[in-house]
Amino acid sequence: MNYQRTPDSAFENLPDYPFEPNYIEVGSKTALRMHYVDVGPKNGTPVLLLHGEPSWSFLYRKMIPGLVEAGHRVLAPDLIGFGKSDKPTNREDYTYQSHLDWLQEWYDKVEISDVVLFCQDWGGLLGLRLVTANTDRFAGVITANTFLPTGDAEPSEAFLNWREFSQSVPEFPVGKILQGATVSELSDEVVSAYDAPYQDEESKAGARQFPTLVPITPDNPASQDNREAWKVLAAFDKPFLTAFSDQDPVTAGGDKFFQKMVPGCQGQNHVTIKDGGHFLQEDKGEELSEVVVQFIRSNNL
Repeated sequence: MNYQRTPDSAFENLPDYPFEPNYIEVGSKTALRMHYVDVGPKNGTPVLLLHGEPSWSFLYRKMIPGLVEAGHRVLAPDLIGFGKSDKPTNREDYTYQSHLDWLQEWYDKVEISDVVLFCQDWGGLLGLRLVTANTDRFAGVITANTFLPTGDAEPSEAFLNWREFSQSVPEFPVGKILQGATVSELSDEVVSAYDAPYQDEESKAGARQFPTLVPITPDNPASQDNREAWKVLAAFDKPFLTAFSDQDPVTAGGDKFFQKMVPGCQGQNHVTIKDGGHFLQEDKGEELSEVVVQFIRSNNL
């Protein structure tokens, strides 16, 4: 497997991202270096923050300080192909299952349990599968602007438009994509920080491939596994909160489906984040941090 490793110099002087890097090797055939943030007291409630497409752990820089201040241990990995993690350059090396395998191996090696998951975008498509495969190691879940598709329902027009754009645009404009899916205006420094992991188009193979991996037909390779995962979620009675934003056309309505299907949603103080786009962590990171803190506190996690 061919891959690129972004030089450390590309990440110098990132705004509001002072976190020391941590690395774990994953991959059964080729050892790939997976980066993660790990801050806060080791005996605090572990909070796992999973990013999606085409962002990386930089997306969580506004949430991390508040969680640490509240006494929690915060872990925010960069998925393989993103951020400071290694980036296979062949698109065929990226599958839904390969991402799950890499994430599971990382999760096993960091040896955390009683975890609270916060997931958005592909962070949910992967994170909810991680939860359903390791229910005994999770204490609670917060979903935000995400879903677990099986291909049994028609995808939204907004998603289909995004998928078409992602495959046809000559140069994949990562920073501009983040700007286009937020309500707030991002500074040039922040846009550059989202671009920082990528040295060329070849290094964006994972970012290019992700939209094609979403199960939008019933016979997708991941569809049946996701159906099985929904059976687990339909019996998941640990605390489960939705915190979707009000300005995301891609995942609108997903929060109501979770609330209907997952027993753990009953009795929770579900919230709608106002003036938040698809990347609501960028728009309302500090507010989301408080949502997570209150969720942990109110459920004694």
